[in-house]
Amino acid sequence: MTACNKSPAILTRQERRVLELVSEGKTNKEIALVLAISPATVKRHLENILRKLQLKNRVEAAVYAVRLICQPPGAVE
Repeated sequence: MTACNKSPAILTRQERRVLELVSEGKTNKEIALVLAISPATVKRHLENILRKLQLKNRVEAAVYAVRLICQPPGAVE
């Protein structure tokens, strides 16, 4: 992840990449094209991300990526 190097260790590299693209507002089809994988694989990665991070949907995942992963060091919520 470009500006998001503090992603949770529980996510795979590919899951972190999917999470980054979700946070950019990309659809599963758009993510699939960027990563050269099928939309079904994107869906599976997203399901794994939601399960591992205990999130309910892609909107929560995007917010998580923007607020928690990309938060500058020392920033206060």
